[in-house]
Amino acid sequence: MTWASRAKLFFGLIVVVIIVGILTIVFNQRQSQSASITAFIDAVHYPVGIDYGGTVISSDVKNGDHVTKGETLFTLQSSSLQADLQRGLLKPNTISYSVTEAGVITLTAAVTGTVTGVSTQAGSFVQAGQVLASIDKAGSLFVSAQYTLSPRDYSRIDTGASVDILLPNQTTVAGRVSSIDVTTVQGTAKTTIKIQSDGLIDGAYNDLVKPGTPVSASLTLRNDGIFAGVEDGVTDFLRKIGL
Repeated sequence: MTWASRAKLFFGLIVVVIIVGILTIVFNQRQSQSASITAFIDAVHYPVGIDYGGTVISSDVKNGDHVTKGETLFTLQSSSLQADLQRGLLKPNTISYSVTEAGVITLTAAVTGTVTGVSTQAGSFVQAGQVLASIDKAGSLFVSAQYTLSPRDYSRIDTGASVDILLPNQTTVAGRVSSIDVTTVQGTAKTTIKIQSDGLIDGAYNDLVKPGTPVSASLTLRNDGIFAGVEDGVTDFLRKIGL
């Protein structure tokens, strides 16, 4: 073999090693990312209701209204509430309602936020414990995302891990893992992750950022080394063939 041939072989081997190295790193990076099956923006919800049945005298809000803490939402008349008030079984005023001696209760907003799920109107009779509406607390937006992960990948999720949130307008917002809930079905972890982000601002991007908006969430798994993904892939393959 001539020196020229040896040199070509040597440099060819170097090129092959470099290509394999690059592909290994790319493969490992892909193994360090997990895309959500489903994901959507959500908020902390505060239900509005009472433990007494009665008639709605007035309904002062509708779906989509922005309310401030203490603002009037509904006014109801309840004879059973009046009886308990006379017995001293009910506080006349709290952060979320006020009551008169005539059994008229005024429900007020416990937090500042947006009204959703209004289920009644003036003149309607409501049952005890019925939820009349809900308030999405302002400044409480988060992403709820579901993933299908192997037990190995589940072990690589860290609280505070970074998440890329892709909005429908293709804008990417940085987030972080806040909490993790998992159920295992046939050896596969069905994982629901709560993702917090300072970039989720109520009404941003022409009101695109709001509860119910579908998004994509790419979760960053802990990096266990350059060759971890390759090693895991080989191990899984050997297990499948019984070795």
